Amino acid sequence: MQQIIHRMEFEIGDQVEIIIGRETDLGFNVIINESFEGLLYKNEVFEPLERNSRRTAYIKKIREDGKFDISLQLQGFLHVIDTHCEKIMRHLEKSGDLYLTDKSSPEEILQELHLSKKAFKKAIGVLYKKKKIKLEKDRIVLLSIKE
Repeated sequence: MQQIIHRMEFEIGDQVEIIIGRETDLGFNVIINESFEGLLYKNEVFEPLERNSRRTAYIKKIREDGKFDISLQLQGFLHVIDTHCEKIMRHLEKSGDLYLTDKSSPEEILQELHLSKKAFKKAIGVLYKKKKIKLEKDRIVLLSIKE
């Protein structure tokens, strides 16, 4: 017998399982823990999603109408920035260079890294301050430990 989870048991930031539903003008309708409806906003999706696919997600907001706003990323600046930095570092560790800059188009960044331009710029700022990358005119270069 499936345990019924009441809305009051959810808190912002809770990890949930979602099933991607139909796409709307705002985003994607989702089913949360096979019981509740939620919305994943289009402007917060940075990767292709397939209808009926299952994903881990997080409660972003509990709306007055009883529905939920959902995010695929855990909310909170430090966690999000760390995740984005890791994604950029993995890419650089594979190739050594990343032919994107702060002047790259949002579409190029989205296609290459599945990040928004704003998230990309914040993450490269953090990596630059930590001296893990070198910013060049046409690309980002991974610095070796000796540099």
